[in-house]
Amino acid sequence: MLAQSSRETPFPGITYRHERRQDPPMRLFIAEVNLTNPRLNIRVVPGGPDPDGPGEWETTLMTPTRIAAREGFDLAVNGDFYRTAPEGWANVIGPAVSDRKRWSTSNKKRPCLVVRGRGQVSIEMIGKPANDMQQLIAGNVMLVENGKSVLRQNQDRHPRTAVGLNSKRTRLLILVVDGRSPSHSVGMRYDELADEMIRLGAKTAINLDGGGSSVMVLRDPGTQRLQVLNQPSDGQERAVANVLGITVGDGKLPPHQPPDPVPASRP
Repeated sequence: MLAQSSRETPFPGITYRHERRQDPPMRLFIAEVNLTNPRLNIRVVPGGPDPDGPGEWETTLMTPTRIAAREGFDLAVNGDFYRTAPEGWANVIGPAVSDRKRWSTSNKKRPCLVVRGRGQVSIEMIGKPANDMQQLIAGNVMLVENGKSVLRQNQDRHPRTAVGLNSKRTRLLILVVDGRSPSHSVGMRYDELADEMIRLGAKTAINLDGGGSSVMVLRDPGTQRLQVLNQPSDGQERAVANVLGITVGDGKLPPHQPPDPVPASRP
């Protein structure tokens, strides 16, 4: 049952809405991105610097708001699943490309959101990224193929982050679902998440990292401050290995944006 829904367009080409549901309680945070907007830029960005050069680790964990502030993103969500070391060093499980730089590959093909030249966006199974891929971020499972839910045996409910494309690949659909709270939001199973992505218009969709990593960050167009829209299950943002970020305009950090903003959760 849909108890409450709000809708706004904070930036040209980005529409955001928040849905509250009951029985069971769920909170959904939805962003629809118009990929035909020529001023829109999609990027995949790692957290901190590579800590060991050619060694095992690829990046350093960092919270999404700090990454978004550094990169001037207007909208960002957490990215790939990752492994960590005690020092906060990390590597992503799947392949990854940032600004044409391939910084992770995978022996196993994984479902990926791919950006090529002229803003062409697709969802593909990738192991080793091709040279023409400008940005790439990976998930763990395909949720929707050819407009139909992909059957999954896993029935666990968790916080989730998913991305999908409509049939013409002109809209990027982003969904974050809170979870692990019986009164606030119980999370979703894979099949429920797939059904939601289809409802939003997805022809294809993949699951990104979830759990305590699931987060949606949006810049307030009035104050220019970054806000965490959902309520991460850890009680605060979790540092992650990479994010999917979107900028409308020139991508420059607003001059009065604090260098390390404190996120403010919306109710």
